[in-house]
Amino acid sequence: MKTNSTILKVAAVALLFTSTLSIKAQAQVTNLRPYDKSGINVFEAPKDSTTIFDKLKVQFGAGFTQSFQGLKHENTAGGLYKMTPGFNTANANLFMDVQLADGIRLNLTSYLSSRHHNETWVKGGYIQFDKLPFRGKLWEDIMSVTTIKIGHMEINYGDQHFRRSDGGQTIYNPFIENYIMDGFTTEIGGEVLVRKNGLFGMLGVSNGMIKGNIDSLIATTQDANVHKSPAIYAKGGFDKQLNTDVRVRFAGSFYSNNSSGGQTLYGGDRTGSNYFMVMEKIGATTAANAFSGRFNPGFSKKVSALQLNAFVKLKGLELFGTYENAKGRSKTETNVRGAEQIAIDGVYRFGVEENFFIGAKYNVVTAELANVAAVGTTPAITYASDVKIDRVAFTAGWFLTKNILLKGEYVTQKYKDFPTADFRNAGKFKGYVIQALVGF
Repeated sequence: MKTNSTILKVAAVALLFTSTLSIKAQAQVTNLRPYDKSGINVFEAPKDSTTIFDKLKVQFGAGFTQSFQGLKHENTAGGLYKMTPGFNTANANLFMDVQLADGIRLNLTSYLSSRHHNETWVKGGYIQFDKLPFRGKLWEDIMSVTTIKIGHMEINYGDQHFRRSDGGQTIYNPFIENYIMDGFTTEIGGEVLVRKNGLFGMLGVSNGMIKGNIDSLIATTQDANVHKSPAIYAKGGFDKQLNTDVRVRFAGSFYSNNSSGGQTLYGGDRTGSNYFMVMEKIGATTAANAFSGRFNPGFSKKVSALQLNAFVKLKGLELFGTYENAKGRSKTETNVRGAEQIAIDGVYRFGVEENFFIGAKYNVVTAELANVAAVGTTPAITYASDVKIDRVAFTAGWFLTKNILLKGEYVTQKYKDFPTADFRNAGKFKGYVIQALVGF
């Protein structure tokens, strides 16, 4: 029934898109990151101050991904989900962008089908101002370098979220899956971005939660603070095409929330991972256990995080690196724990218009687990346990057109230093995933 529902949704999107083409000849919406191949290595949406607005325009786009998986997993204790090679649930996204006025764009993104929610869910939406409807040279000068976003949206923390897979929209990611510790969430707030001569700076504030919430916080024995604090985040860096062959970008981001009713900086994805059911127990389901292969440190009450990124493109060679350090805790803890992540990948694009690519990635997370019980103690003594997860992945891909991509990955991921009682103790998974996808 769910498969038929997905097929109907995809057909409806296709019909809607072709109808839009015939009615409006699909007039372009400006200041938008393209959803096809040309959107790769685009970070913040481009700023166009020259296009003349003539009328309201509506543009639809979509991302569809179908994967075939051949992964195997193992651990010390056994009891892992039984897997065989096969097709995974297809993912689909729908994008609607509207040019409301000169320099003012509206976005609405929906997940039509995903692993975590087979039914349609709205990811979020925002309004973006690259111009303001105020007269005067002062406003023109300010907005010539400024972009303002307001809404329930994907927050601009770090650069990795621009290269990750997001439901059915996987064309930006040269690999199959996102980072082990996936810094991505949607929150209600606003951002102000200023760009000039390759330098950029951004300041944002949000509600610090994945959804609207007017409920009072409940005090716990460990934490009597019932105040809900906003999240403050910022980014700064340098991004410039030095010549026809070389582009460099360096960015630093910071995110802080001192008291949240449900912080999800490392658990804000509502679609699920692209490694289905790896390191999950017998009895798990793809929807309820949607984030296989990832690690959420569980900083749900308080978090502060720093992410540093470097990107270099030399002709067809791309290097992207990330260092991330985060500290936080849940409402049932008194002590702050830490987590650290390092990742580096290299991708080489070649052929006519760089339609082929190969790549490799290394990703490692070291973190403290919360409330690990010491064996044989009465009463039970809990402590923080240092664990490590590392991943090595190799990828290759072929763009048949700018909208159609076939890519495959071989991956090995290992779980180290987990407590004996933890089912992830000495855990490991490896194998391949192949994806066919469309983005437009």
